[in-house]
Amino acid sequence: MIASGVAVAYYQDHRGSGSGDASAAAGDMLEGNADESGEAPKSRAPKSPDTSKSPSSSASSSPSSSPSSSASPSSEEIDIPASGPGTFVTAQADGTVVGKGSRVRRYMVLVENGIDVSASAAADEISAVLADQRGWTRDGTNSFQLVSSGSYDFVVKIATPGTTDQICGAAGLQTRGEVNCSVGTDVVVNLKRWVLGSPQFDGPIGEYRALIVNHEVGHRIGHGHETCPGPGKPAPAMMQQIKGLKGCVANAWPYSRDGSYLGGPQVP
Repeated sequence: MIASGVAVAYYQDHRGSGSGDASAAAGDMLEGNADESGEAPKSRAPKSPDTSKSPSSSASSSPSSSPSSSASPSSEEIDIPASGPGTFVTAQADGTVVGKGSRVRRYMVLVENGIDVSASAAADEISAVLADQRGWTRDGTNSFQLVSSGSYDFVVKIATPGTTDQICGAAGLQTRGEVNCSVGTDVVVNLKRWVLGSPQFDGPIGEYRALIVNHEVGHRIGHGHETCPGPGKPAPAMMQQIKGLKGCVANAWPYSRDGSYLGGPQVP
């Protein structure tokens, strides 16, 4: 359970028009939160459960069930340094494609040097989200391929708060050491959010990471924002859940296990 009671700042997405293959324009902000209490951010946090294993084969239709939700938390801790060197290590890939869709989306995973998150572990977790039967491969059109070189459709970068501010700030975005951003084909995930999650998301950290991945990848394959379809229903993965759930239940996945799309009305 993510602790509540923290003030939240959010940013509106600004997306370019055109086909679903076009990358989101600079200014596309991801789920994030900002502590306005004036207190210094925590420097260490509990290490999250290992999510590199294959998704559960459970037949449960609950959208909130996560591949990592049953794992036991580690007693180790992850440092959250304020800044880093601004250089990255690229996760290696064997070229495996997940999904059967004809549109193969090539992506890379990079992790800033000097932080307690390995590129391979992050890539495993992101790949598990994209391979999950509740993810975007369920649409029958899209598939995903983790690559370590060559052309790509998007890059996921996990960076310290300071480096996130530098990358995002170069595009005129104010992340203030707290939130994520997307600039061109780069999805910049603030290490603080990767480790601590969001106080607005009621669920395990693996679920919140899945929401980050599914929301942003959804934009990159042509989905816009959606809103709550009704009280008590799962919040769409394409909903800006950081702004409030409007009666819906927090949810990280675009599809249920039975293949139903967990969407809602389009946001103009």
